[in-house]
Formats: sequence, C-alpha cells, structure tokens
Amino acid sequence: MPYKEWNSYTLFFSAEYSQAYLKKCYRKINIDQPDMKSFENCYPFMYYLEHGKLYYEQAEKAPLAIQPILLFYGLVHLIKACILTVEPDYPETTSVLAHGVSTRKRKKQQYSFTDDEVKFQKNGLFSLMAEKMFHMKQLEGEKATMGDVMELIPELSGIYSDLRGKQIFEVIKASNSGFSLPKTIIDHFHMTENRFKEFFQTKSSFPVSFIEDSSLIKFEANLTETQEPLPLKYNFEEQHYVFPLNKGDLFLFPELLLHYLLLYNLGMIARYETEWWSELIKMMPNEDYPLIQSFLKSTLKKSPYLLYQYLVNK
Repeated sequence: MPYKEWNSYTLFFSAEYSQAYLKKCYRKINIDQPDMKSFENCYPFMYYLEHGKLYYEQAEKAPLAIQPILLFYGLVHLIKACILTVEPDYPETTSVLAHGVSTRKRKKQQYSFTDDEVKFQKNGLFSLMAEKMFHMKQLEGEKATMGDVMELIPELSGIYSDLRGKQIFEVIKASNSGFSLPKTIIDHFHMTENRFKEFFQTKSSFPVSFIEDSSLIKFEANLTETQEPLPLKYNFEEQHYVFPLNKGDLFLFPELLLHYLLLYNLGMIARYETEWWSELIKMMPNEDYPLIQSFLKSTLKKSPYLLYQYLVNK
C-alpha cells in the first residue's frame, strides 16, 4: 500500500471510525466488553495520533539541534496509540510511563555516538512495546550499541557505503517468479548455500520456499501479508526489501524498536549533552554527524510509516 505520509492516517481522525477500528482489534484478541472499551479509548487513541503528528510536523521545520527531541516524543505518542489497540487499560501503572531504556548520563572524553550504548530496563514504554506489540519478552539487562542499531536501518546503507566502504545490506531483487539474492551473500555469513537457506527459513517470520537456481538464491514468499517480514527490512527511500548482513543480537528486532533506541539516545544527548551536541553540529568532527543527520532525515518519514503499517496490518 502506498504511504502518502500523514494522509494515510486521515481515517483515524474520526471518532466513529476509530471506535469501530478499536472494537475490531479488541474482539480479535478476546478483550472483555469490546464495545465499552472502544468507546472509552477512541478519543485517547485519536489524541495520541494527533499529538504525534504535530511533533513530527514541527520536527520537519525545526533546526537539527532540537529535532531529536521532537521526533522522540512524536514517536512515543504514535506508539502509545498502537499500544491502545492491544492493551485497552494502558497505562495501568505509572511504571509503564518510563522510557524503558537508560544510557550513560555523562559522556566520556573522545565520545563517539556509534560506540555509545543503551541498556534495556524491566519497566517502561520500550519493554511494553516489545511485549505487547511484538511479543518479545525478557529484554531486561540487555544492551545495544548505537553502531549496531544503525547498521540495521536500511536507509543508512548508502551513507555506510560512502563513509566506510561497508556493505550493511544485500538488496533483494523482485521479479514475476519471486525474489532473489546473489549467492555472494553466503560469504558474508560464512555458510554453505544449504546452511544459509536453512538459516533464512528458521529465522523468518513468514513462510519461505526456495526455487533451484544455479546463479542466484531464489525464493517465493508473500512479503506484503506480514507487518514486517523479519529478518528482511524495507528500504523506504528506494522502495525495495533488503537482507541485513549484521546477524548480531538485534538481527530479529522489529525496526520500530531500533528507531526508538536511536531517538531516545539522541533526544537525551540533545537535552543533556548540549556541549557535545552543539560541537557535533557546528564542527562536524567525525562520521557521527553524517550518520546522525541521515538517520534523522530518514526517521522523519520512516517511523510514521512503520507505525501505520502496524495499525493497518492488525
């Protein structure tokens, strides 16, 4: 489905439509009293979406110095709307209102954003989103470095290639007979072809069937029927699917969680590390600046798209 930025959300800005939509969501997961819950939640649901949209619209006009703060809070509001579709009593306790991740408050000398890390907490929006929206549990105590997270954002593949000569994704070619990957991908994973196919099938959140081919790894799959066909990612700017070449701990993380981690940390830096942040923007001393700028430009459009896909694929 083509995404026309905020126009796609227009239907949700109707109480009648949103109530019917929420009722359908609640019935699907057998929530008690779906009529009453959808009636109670249709306005909070719409206001979260409306508030999120306002933050994103302001972020687009704002200087880079405050963009991460506006984008993070825009994302938070859209996520809260999505959580209401699966958790009608949200927020049940104040503990779920925390961010759900933490970062080192004072940055070390010679600080590099790509080496910085965030730690996942037991309570808060991050763990609630992971559990309620994506059925992921027990993330508490795990960490992620910003570099590893960025290597799983498809729209950064061009900048990684230009800056570091590093390939972070393999493009998936689509044709009438299905999809294909070059056989060179097995070298990145240090696997035989059969082992790679087995790996692909066991990690996929969708059914994959392979077609014998001497020069390519060909497969058939319905990539539009699932909200995000992990481990594949969709490059929103170039309009094609890609296969990530970094098979670390975040390999199967939904992309929304990755955007949340980056925007959380960038928002904290923009608020509390003003000196480092200002120097980065003004002096542009290293690779952090182009990577961060490219990500912010991408997430402005991509994260509302990902959240819209979540809402319409329920």
